[in-house]
Amino acid sequence: MSIRYAHCCKAKPPASGFARGFTLIEMMLAVAILGIIMVMLAGSFHAVVAGKTYAENRLQGDREARAILNQMASELEGAIQTPLVASHVLLVGQASMNNGVPLDSISISTLDVGQRRSVSGFGSAEVIQYFGKPNPEHPGWFMLMRQKRSALLGSNTAGIKLPPPVVLANDILELHLRYYNGNMWLESWNSNSLPPGEQLPTAVSINLVLADPSGARIALSTRVMLPMAFAQW
Repeated sequence: MSIRYAHCCKAKPPASGFARGFTLIEMMLAVAILGIIMVMLAGSFHAVVAGKTYAENRLQGDREARAILNQMASELEGAIQTPLVASHVLLVGQASMNNGVPLDSISISTLDVGQRRSVSGFGSAEVIQYFGKPNPEHPGWFMLMRQKRSALLGSNTAGIKLPPPVVLANDILELHLRYYNGNMWLESWNSNSLPPGEQLPTAVSINLVLADPSGARIALSTRVMLPMAFAQW
């Protein structure tokens, strides 16, 4: 009798093969935490990508503006004026406004150091003209045009087919040029109305504003000394 009782009351081993699972509240809490982490990561990635894009746009716009300023400065430094040997001096800068912003133009007779001199004396080799025109694809922006022709053609080019102007940039917002005559800065310049030996300004100031690919303004400026403005021959 005692043996049967001991056998009946013997403790049963715990069931195996099944573990305690997550409750619905625990699952919802885990999903919510995971969602918060993903949102934070997405925000961080977006900030990194936006910062990279902004830096690349600024760098591209800065390079474009510097290239234009360097080219204009180089051609201004080669402007011709020789007091003792007759030369065809040409530097005409016209101040103009377009929709309330400065959009100046300039024409220069300049030496091309890459060419051999083909005329006697100190005749100029090229006439360069910079001017702006509205960008038809983006209201408020302008295209900076550059046109080059041989100075051997003179001022009368009627009936002569000139090379078409080249678009240097299509995102110009402002182009402001000023001319220093040794005493004061002027908004325009006309070498044709000045006496020989005084037809070039001492310096030219160039203020250029363009838009980067995102539309942000990039402003650069420089001042160019004109060596030929001083009597050297």
